[in-house]
Amino acid sequence: MLAAIRVDKPHPPVHARNLFSVSAAIYDAWTAYDNVAVGFAYRGKHTAPDIVAARREAISYAAYRMLRERFALSLNASTTLAALDAQLTALGYSPGNSSTDPSTPAGVGNSVAAAVSAWFINDGARQLQSYADYPTNQGGYVSVNPHMATGFSGTNVVKVNRWQPLVIASALDQNGNPVGSYQSFLGAQWLGVRPFALSRTSSNVPWIDPGPPPQLNGAGDAEFRNGVVEVIRRSSELTPDDGVFIDISPGDFGNNDLGTNDGIGHSLNPATGSPYLPNVVRRGDFARVLAEFWADGPNSETPPGHWNVLANAVSDHPSLVKRIGGTGPVLDDLEWDVKLYFALNSAVHDAACAAWSLKRYYDGWRPMSAIRYMGQLGQSSDPLKPYYDPSGLPLVPNLIEIVTFTSSLPGKRHAGLPIGQAAILAWPGQPADPVNQHSGVRWISSAGWVPFQKKTFVTPAFPGYISGHSAFSRSAAEVMNAFTGSAFFPGGMATHTVSAGSSLTFENGPSQTLQLQWATYYDAADQAGLSRLWGGIHVSMDDLTGRVVGSQCGKGAWALAKQYFDGSIAQAPYQVAIRRVDPFQFELRCESVRGFYYKLQTTTDLRGPFMDDPAGFVQCLESPIVRLEPASASQKFYRYVRAMQP
Repeated sequence: MLAAIRVDKPHPPVHARNLFSVSAAIYDAWTAYDNVAVGFAYRGKHTAPDIVAARREAISYAAYRMLRERFALSLNASTTLAALDAQLTALGYSPGNSSTDPSTPAGVGNSVAAAVSAWFINDGARQLQSYADYPTNQGGYVSVNPHMATGFSGTNVVKVNRWQPLVIASALDQNGNPVGSYQSFLGAQWLGVRPFALSRTSSNVPWIDPGPPPQLNGAGDAEFRNGVVEVIRRSSELTPDDGVFIDISPGDFGNNDLGTNDGIGHSLNPATGSPYLPNVVRRGDFARVLAEFWADGPNSETPPGHWNVLANAVSDHPSLVKRIGGTGPVLDDLEWDVKLYFALNSAVHDAACAAWSLKRYYDGWRPMSAIRYMGQLGQSSDPLKPYYDPSGLPLVPNLIEIVTFTSSLPGKRHAGLPIGQAAILAWPGQPADPVNQHSGVRWISSAGWVPFQKKTFVTPAFPGYISGHSAFSRSAAEVMNAFTGSAFFPGGMATHTVSAGSSLTFENGPSQTLQLQWATYYDAADQAGLSRLWGGIHVSMDDLTGRVVGSQCGKGAWALAKQYFDGSIAQAPYQVAIRRVDPFQFELRCESVRGFYYKLQTTTDLRGPFMDDPAGFVQCLESPIVRLEPASASQKFYRYVRAMQP
């Protein structure tokens, strides 16, 4: 599946949904042969002479069908579908076996895939419309700002506190695929996509609402300005030539409180009982490697997929003992994987729903527009100095300075830069030969600033607030911590080594071989968030708020997943209230544990004992032949009509 994502368009919420869908199908096929666990969308129970073989076959068909459905219209569908067919055949099964006979494992697997597909197909993602947003006359997104051409200096932003889409010449996505030059909001409809464990009171508000992002000349003005200055400062650090070294060992870096960067590292490696060895590197190398590693490109599996890669490595670690929560019986590899992927990917799906609902609701700004807008106005620090504008950039010596006639002269500090604008010490953009050169940092016009990204990508095509990387990563870290029973990676540390030279793609580097190190899942997640600041994609508020929201998503998904594992979800109490809509239909309000749905069967003929006998209706609710599901992606109102089949 990760291979399929890497050759598709990198759409984070879509692939979070895909990962959860396939994981749910795998989980449901496994639970079909288990007497305790409750399935997510398919709850049939079966037996077989050889349970191990039956599970293997059912899981294979369930995953195969879901993967074929989700990648049938992908960018490289012919490659992916052929690979899926070959894999199923290599396992000894036939791609042509589409039986749904539940007396056979293949029939169970195909039935599971059909049930999972039906559960997701109308969840608000608009899968049948290739994930396109709603038309504008049906509430589709419309930007309040005109597009900004990245190849020119300055910005034409109208409302700087809102997102500005870009025009990128010869634009490529993170996987190197050509895309339209004019950005449109990717995943705008995710405000209405149905999650796993989240709940809310209205379909028009975010699933989790931490409040709005800071606003220039409004609420949070100081935080807005501080965030912009921090991004500029981090841009000034994107060089290995400044002689600055830092220790990125877990003994000195990480161990933050949630939503902060206050950590001072970990005193000991709990696996060895010894202190972590120093890992001193050039700051500019670390910043550039971090930005590229967590950017997930080239060949991006997107942040949700990235955390599946990390989970794969954790599960394969020789020192890992596979006990859920670190207690109880040791699980076989299959049960461990099935349950881990279900919990992990339910969390990243919820993180996508939470993050993108905030992106749509608040339409938050990105650093590129803010820095260019403020910089072209001048400085906001001193009304008595030239080129003052209350919306300009704050002056910071040796970082943000105003270009004067004298400083703009040849050979001077700001040579050739526009007089009256703010000059910033920053990364100036990709070098002419990214394979063999690195740009370093120098004084540039703030109105021409670009993030540390490829010039064909620049910034993702959706608003900034909140950081998807931060939300995805923290939600995944919460599940990995809870599932394994430890916040620490097996062995007390995980690493990723980047060789010196041409290992980076934005430009040449690092100058020396560098190893990223993380003691805990939380440390890795926090670095994912930090990477977007050095990458110029987000400000701190996007990152830190994303971590907090992601934590809620991960903890909520884990709490609900456990109820599926132990079967208690099926015994959760619920309350129902019935309201007549017309002579043939009525609405049912069902208060229950979030995530446990019954499937709706429809007919217009509701005449019969249920119409005037709510008690009888409730009794019927408890029958296995009656199923309900929400009437829409987010409402708690359910429309019941007589069940025609199980």
